Amino acid sequence: MRADSPAALPGLDAAWSRSVTVADSAGVEHCWHVLDNGVADPVGTLLCVHGNPTWSYLWRRLLAAAPPGWRVVAPDQLGMGWSDRLAEPRSLRQRVADLGDLTAALGIPGPVVTVGHDWGGVISLGWALEHREQLRGVVLANTAVAMPEGDSGPALIRLASAPGVRAAVTVGTPVFVRATTALSRPALPADVRRAFAAPYRSAARRRSVGDFVADIPFAPGHPSRPVQEAIAEGIRTLDVPALLLWGPRDPVFGDRYLTDLRSRMPQARLHRYEGASHLLPEDAPRYADAVAQWVADLDAGNDPARARPAPPGTTGRRLWTALQERSDDDTPAVVEVGGATVSWSRLARRVADLAAGLAASGVRPGHRVALLVEPSADLTAAIYAVWRAGAVVVVADKGLGFAGMRRALRSAAVDSVVGSSQGLAAARLMGLPGSRIAAGRPGRAALRALGAAHSLDELEVLGRAAPAPVEPPVDADCAVLFTSGATGPAKGVVYTHRQAAAQLDLVRATYDLTDTDRLVAAFAPFAILGPALGIGSAVPDVDVTAPGSLTAAALADAAAAVDATVVFASPAALRRVAATAPDLSAAQRAALARIRLLMSAGAPVPASLLRSLREVLPAADAHTPYGMTEVLPVTDVSLAEIEAAGDGDGVCVGRPLTGVDVRISPLSPAGTADGPLTDSPRITGEVCVRAAHVKDRYDALWALERSASRNPGWHRTGDVGHLDADGRLWIEGRLQHVVTTASGAVTPVGIEQRVERLPGVSAAAAVGVGPAGAQVVVVVVVRSGGDPAPPRRRRTRPGLADADLADAVRTAAGVDVAAVLVAARLPVDIRHQSKVDRSEVARRAARLLAGARPPAGRS
Repeated sequence: MRADSPAALPGLDAAWSRSVTVADSAGVEHCWHVLDNGVADPVGTLLCVHGNPTWSYLWRRLLAAAPPGWRVVAPDQLGMGWSDRLAEPRSLRQRVADLGDLTAALGIPGPVVTVGHDWGGVISLGWALEHREQLRGVVLANTAVAMPEGDSGPALIRLASAPGVRAAVTVGTPVFVRATTALSRPALPADVRRAFAAPYRSAARRRSVGDFVADIPFAPGHPSRPVQEAIAEGIRTLDVPALLLWGPRDPVFGDRYLTDLRSRMPQARLHRYEGASHLLPEDAPRYADAVAQWVADLDAGNDPARARPAPPGTTGRRLWTALQERSDDDTPAVVEVGGATVSWSRLARRVADLAAGLAASGVRPGHRVALLVEPSADLTAAIYAVWRAGAVVVVADKGLGFAGMRRALRSAAVDSVVGSSQGLAAARLMGLPGSRIAAGRPGRAALRALGAAHSLDELEVLGRAAPAPVEPPVDADCAVLFTSGATGPAKGVVYTHRQAAAQLDLVRATYDLTDTDRLVAAFAPFAILGPALGIGSAVPDVDVTAPGSLTAAALADAAAAVDATVVFASPAALRRVAATAPDLSAAQRAALARIRLLMSAGAPVPASLLRSLREVLPAADAHTPYGMTEVLPVTDVSLAEIEAAGDGDGVCVGRPLTGVDVRISPLSPAGTADGPLTDSPRITGEVCVRAAHVKDRYDALWALERSASRNPGWHRTGDVGHLDADGRLWIEGRLQHVVTTASGAVTPVGIEQRVERLPGVSAAAAVGVGPAGAQVVVVVVVRSGGDPAPPRRRRTRPGLADADLADAVRTAAGVDVAAVLVAARLPVDIRHQSKVDRSEVARRAARLLAGARPPAGRS
């Protein structure tokens, strides 16, 4: 090894390091430093090209995770890393040629998958265009090939390239080198930052860092501009698979550069790693597994994430069919409690005119339209008009909070925003792209201030003189719906018209819904389905971010407003309804007595809660459909069926509905679900679902979609449970919450249920503390009188339980319990305020146990 080659560095196998002397096009020899896993007779090669000011160390995880039979070659570009320093600057054209000279010298045949980051992305694409016959695929991470229209280039790079600044920050001092590895949050380990800086210890060794910055063609007359533009246009002609891996917190290459890349490579799969910044390979270490899986799929000639059975037929009903059928009906379709009432005929006319107006104003089929409007008649009309215009609604409910909504909506790459005044102001603060359309009745000055080109009312007028848009195909996208964020950042879930129609058909048939029913939806996203189901609907006057604030009186007032027969509410909402029932007036009780069907979902619904509602909703048949944003409903169970099933290890959620298949992927002792799918009873594992109404895909999350659909045609839910001998499904928790003890995997829900039956205990959470494979079970309980579903801003810390309570919990749990803690309340999800955040419970418990000293006599 040369004296100026890398010494022992974290994560770097010294056996990968080698030097290669190669003559360039002018005949000048240069010594390259290369990381090479050295696979002989490879089935293909991953050619990994770093940017500025990193080096091949960036790709160490990919070398370690290489797919079987694949060679990984990661050179240090000339003047960079541990390769020879240069006497003169190198242009983009020369660097592309240099890479070609190196691959020729290394004898790299096809197939080749290029992998590029930062300025290495452009260089790798230049190589790809000149070696099409060898090219098998393209992987890019946080890079750019062009400056989008109206963009003058990344601000940080422009600053570094400014006269009088470049020489000082990129060459004279290590500021630029150090700043690049300081972009990550959380910060990179100190030894990793030192490893990246190791080749750049002196100004002489940093010369090419400055030259790289100088070669960025910001201005049209820059010598490298024609080459950059040729590459940017040339990649439009690449007909190979592509994978884009993106860190959305990148202050260098923001989302506008991603949008530009996707427009040039529409075939590309995309995975956004929320929280990752510019150095994606460092901020998202599992990117290497994603690349390896993607390459393995290419090698096998398949794409399981898109390998689905032929779509089933539908009833032929579209999302707007019921509106058309009831276009002469003057009865209420949408009721705003304390506000407007809109008839079916008025809603049908408004949706048709708005759809035509949207199309006339430039909203095209496939465009994504974010809705930032409170539950209202405006929101309902806007959603159905967007669908009828062939565009895609993007819904991230207010319960996610500002930061969560911003992250979700920016990830969806929206083309337009429909919002109230507050919604459009929020869109500006979020930095959302696209045109603006104002809901409500803002004046011209307000429209200008909000940046809105139109109001909904103006589009309605415009649409009266415009032709009706062509109906979108049934397999076109219709919605991007975001999950609650209870198990990490909210995920975008894409549905097509066919899948949404199949969901509606199933709901309508399962619950015998007819046009004589009316719905009160205490969970706002469910309210938008009323017109598609052909039933009138109302949303109670309640804060959508706090479902637990719904009172019995508010529910009754909404029921009376629409003469409701059906109620849908979360468990948190129903707890509050039961608690405030004594405050009901006689008229309010009469309105609730007309409810025939109660549905509750979003989290496990205790039978005791449903029983407590019998006095409030005496005629209601209580049902708890089980499902998730990705597929709802999957099963259904009534209170009578829950009582007949009795106690078990988990929550009984009933039998699969008609047309829905459920299988279990058995758990391994390590807590992974890697067994073959089975419907055998009493086998615990991940719940897998197949149905016509399963989501089409996760949005901009290729790696997650690939994992969730690795059994073609099936969706892996992330829930853990088992089927019993009668075909009923029991949910035992989430896969990520399985406790991996030395003696095997333990699921949490059964433990929690047994503990919650103890006198004086109102809620419990069972979590694992310690390293995977050697975790211990810790139970955190809330004593009666505590609040298991508090407002999300409250914080609580657990403490050690007294000896009597600890002994009782250990006896009831049915498994070895290492510690019993008491908390005033358990942290829950924002949307439903019902799902316990066991990951947070585990973190708090671990902190307490790491620093607490139990009283004498306690274990």
